[in-house]
Amino acid sequence: MTDIPRGPVARTARLAALPLGFAGRAALGIGKKVTGFAEEIISDKLQQRTAEQLFSVLGQLKGGAMKLGQALSVFEAALPEHLAAPYRAALTKLQEAAPPLPAASVHKVLEAELGEGWRSKFAEFDDSPAAAASIGQVHRAVWSDGREVAVKVQYPGAGDALVSDLKQLGRFASLFRILQPGLDVKPLISELRERVVEELDYTLEAKSQRAFAKAYDGDAEILVPKVVAAADKVLVTEWAPGTPLSRIIASGTQEQRDRAGHQLSTLHFSGPARAKLLHADPHPGNFRIAEDGRLVVLDFGAVARLPRGLPTPIGTLVRLALDGEAQQVLDGLRGEGFIPEDADIDAEAVLEYLLPMLEPIASDDFQFTRKWLRHEAARIANPKSEAYAMGKQLNLPPSYLLIHRVTLGSIGVMCQLEARASWRSILEKWLPGFAE
Repeated sequence: MTDIPRGPVARTARLAALPLGFAGRAALGIGKKVTGFAEEIISDKLQQRTAEQLFSVLGQLKGGAMKLGQALSVFEAALPEHLAAPYRAALTKLQEAAPPLPAASVHKVLEAELGEGWRSKFAEFDDSPAAAASIGQVHRAVWSDGREVAVKVQYPGAGDALVSDLKQLGRFASLFRILQPGLDVKPLISELRERVVEELDYTLEAKSQRAFAKAYDGDAEILVPKVVAAADKVLVTEWAPGTPLSRIIASGTQEQRDRAGHQLSTLHFSGPARAKLLHADPHPGNFRIAEDGRLVVLDFGAVARLPRGLPTPIGTLVRLALDGEAQQVLDGLRGEGFIPEDADIDAEAVLEYLLPMLEPIASDDFQFTRKWLRHEAARIANPKSEAYAMGKQLNLPPSYLLIHRVTLGSIGVMCQLEARASWRSILEKWLPGFAE
């Protein structure tokens, strides 16, 4: 790792480089290349030690590296089952746990953000965090009017750490290229940097959460806690109890899994239409199942702002692909920037590349499974496959980055849930251009 520079930020990068590279390859199911060693010589203890190291290093960083680890955690469903167990345990921890911030430090942030009399705003405040994540931790409290609330406090220095980590993100460009071999990485990293830095502004997050809460007020399937107060580094919202989605993934009934999957998919496709926003952080730690069965949605720091809703070309191209209109699909992809103007690509080959990915909506009933995801990951990532060769010729326009990333993340969670539903009916209702 001599190509990584020296200094405090460099130490973070050096610590993160090995496990992140491992997680990226593992999460994308690259077979024997997962560790660089043949499967037959990888012991269970080595797998466990590596998984524990992954959590330890990423958990301590509290910056972009941990956030990337959280994003990767939804892709553990793509791992071969005999390799998945230790990583599932370690990566799931990243969704809800991190080394806690001391109470004294929490109090300093609250005083700086809410004023010297911050305690008067609360009837009760629990100094022990109820949950911790990449750039902040959550405390349970009672607001002065008696409402139970969740108080999210940003880690001191989280902004500097996150920006520093993002500067190193270019060194992990191979992760993006594995996901999509033909990516033009630089503009994507630039777009990602702009979006992720927005998560540091809790007043902006509060604005997004208020928009979602208004759009889903009284909804029968989705519950968004209301915002009580907000400052740059502190966000207070109503407390919304429920069963963590990770527990449904681990031991829920099939009925619970199916319902949760349907609700997640509904949120994904209806958010842009109802709130003009896409919830862009779909890891299980951000979701609960309320006692009344509704999906509780948390953490609105990462959103895609879509004032016109989801781009109509997405629905149109998906519909045309399912109808077998190869040339129209090719022309549409070229027009949206997915295919370079001068690229000589066979229309039927593009269709063959896309149709297996669209299997979940090709019929009125489909069950997402880890096996299906592993098969798709292997099909796209195998250098000897036609799909891999096709992928190298495709590009991902920056304007589609968050939509693409969130869709992949949502699919990963669906496969963890192994949920069955009529996904097509959700798209017909909420995806512009699909039902026309």
